[in-house]
Amino acid sequence: MSHVPPPPRIPLLLRLALSLVERRLGRKLLANRILAWYPKALIGSSLMEGLIAHDDPEVPRRLLTLVRVATSFLVSCPFCIDMNARDFPGKGLREQEILGLQGLVPLESIDSIDARERAALHYVQCMCATPLAFPEDVIRDMHAYFSPRAIVIIASTCAQVNFWARLIQSLGVPPAGFSTECAVLNLDRYVTRK
Repeated sequence: MSHVPPPPRIPLLLRLALSLVERRLGRKLLANRILAWYPKALIGSSLMEGLIAHDDPEVPRRLLTLVRVATSFLVSCPFCIDMNARDFPGKGLREQEILGLQGLVPLESIDSIDARERAALHYVQCMCATPLAFPEDVIRDMHAYFSPRAIVIIASTCAQVNFWARLIQSLGVPPAGFSTECAVLNLDRYVTRK
């Protein structure tokens, strides 16, 4: 159960928009419903989600999925892990890669993660750390593999997941059940409410 319930009445246009998104995903989105208490937060968050890259010629879908899943694990957000890692084999990710994104297996030992993807994942680790710190070798590797535009796409994708993770966790939103059959995700390990 969340810390904050959804409002008893959601304005009609927001209700229609929520209905479309939930129908597409096949799940009720409790976080979005809770944000209806302050419609500007719901609209702004939804707009950001809609404008963030999900596939790009410079940063393909697989790499963006790796960034989203890695960020979800790094910020310990069960909802985000559940959402972003759902059907990971269908997204071209292997179980060993999921273990690497959880930090249970070194990324360097996973042959299916290439040097370009590793550079992005090391950058994501820096973005999720507190305090923020970006070693020269991480920045050098990013510039070796990515254009400035691609770096912005990777950074904004990581920041967007981080935004949702902080918001969702602060509202106490549990996983939506996208990945309940997948033990490798270890969702119970990432529970933030103590």
